Order: sequence, then structure tokens, then C-alpha cells
Amino acid sequence: GGEATTLISFGTAYSALGEKQKALEYYNTALPLYRAVGDRGGEANTLISFGAVYDALGEKQKALEYYNTALPLYRAVGDRRGEANTLVSFGAVYDALGEKQKALKYYNTALPLYRAVGDRGGEASTLVSFGKVYSALGEK
Repeated sequence: GGEATTLISFGTAYSALGEKQKALEYYNTALPLYRAVGDRGGEANTLISFGAVYDALGEKQKALEYYNTALPLYRAVGDRRGEANTLVSFGAVYDALGEKQKALKYYNTALPLYRAVGDRGGEASTLVSFGKVYSALGEK
């Protein structure tokens, strides 16, 4: 998994620099490596990275497809933090699409997972996301 992990790191760096297509190339190279060795956690992390890039590019439906593929992998390996992060990613996309109630549902599902693993940062950022959605709903 070392090579794949390095590829993901490169992809993440390029994504942060705004070079989204280059990031996708690195993720595309890493994904089959994780699949070849049966590393479902690594595969899920790569799928989330894909989703985040597509979300940033405004391709929300494509982002949702990647999150949808990652979620059962996190559940299969018992990675509750990864599962929670994915649920929050879903929520953020639905929020951006104006589907506020759907966003709240995903945030609500993520919260107990963050609490279960003691991820106070994840819990706090999810509560902030809740607040933003409720604020937006109150402005209508």
C-alpha cells in the first residue's frame, strides 16, 4: 500500500494547489493498487478523494456517486470515522444543492459516529454545519 499512499499524497497536494485534473490522475493510479491488494480502507479513502475533487469542480452528482461507493467500504472495515466523514460529505453536497432536510439527515447520522470514536473535531464541525443549515432554513 506504500506506493498507493504516496500517489494519494501527491493527488491531495495537487488538489490543494488547484490542479484538480492532475489530482484525479494520481487517484486513478492509486485506486487499482488498493483494489489489487484488497485494501478496502485505502480504496474508500481514494473514492472520498475523488468525490471531494468532483465536488470542488461543481460536479455534485459525480461526487455523490463516489461517496456512495465509499460508504459501504468504510462500514465493511468498521471505520466509523471514515463513515462519519463520508456522511458529512454527503450532507455538504446536499446542502449545496439546496436539499437542506437531506443534509440535516446525513449530519444527524454522522454525529453519533464521531461521538463513538471520540472525534471532538468532527463532532464540532458537524454541529457547525447543522447551524449553517438551520440558519439558511430560518432565512426563508
